[in-house]
Amino acid sequence: MESRLRIQGHPIQPMLVMLPYGLFACATIFDLAAVTTGLGLLGEVGYWTTIAALFAAALAVVAGMVDLWDVPTGPTRRTAIGFHLAYLAMAGLFVLTCLIRAGSPDRGATGGILAAELLALAVGGYGVALGARLGRSFDHARREFAARDAFDGPAQPLRRPV
Repeated sequence: MESRLRIQGHPIQPMLVMLPYGLFACATIFDLAAVTTGLGLLGEVGYWTTIAALFAAALAVVAGMVDLWDVPTGPTRRTAIGFHLAYLAMAGLFVLTCLIRAGSPDRGATGGILAAELLALAVGGYGVALGARLGRSFDHARREFAARDAFDGPAQPLRRPV
């Protein structure tokens, strides 16, 4: 299975997935620092980092849905669907925290918001494990295909008409 969305031969979706994960983790670190130190500015930075991560997650979801279209039915498809559901659950929890924070004037983090973000990162960690399994299965299929082509022998050279 090859990804439909590629840049110079490399699939886009794995790259797009990792950006929101990193931004969500950074937002959680900012919120943890805001809760422990009491600095409201860190909570504000965590809020806007979460907003940026949600925009990046939306792009990753679109790319994932395009790639999911070609995954054949079977265990690989179930793993891919599980990965996407974990990813959407993580993003949904962060959307919930953003909606709660949007109503407050300083958009600061609280202990409950921090707990929800940590839960979201745990769900995202499960998604990372599924994504790694998915990547290994595609890599194994790619190596198997390359090995099959190696046994076919070289193609016949083109002959010029005389």
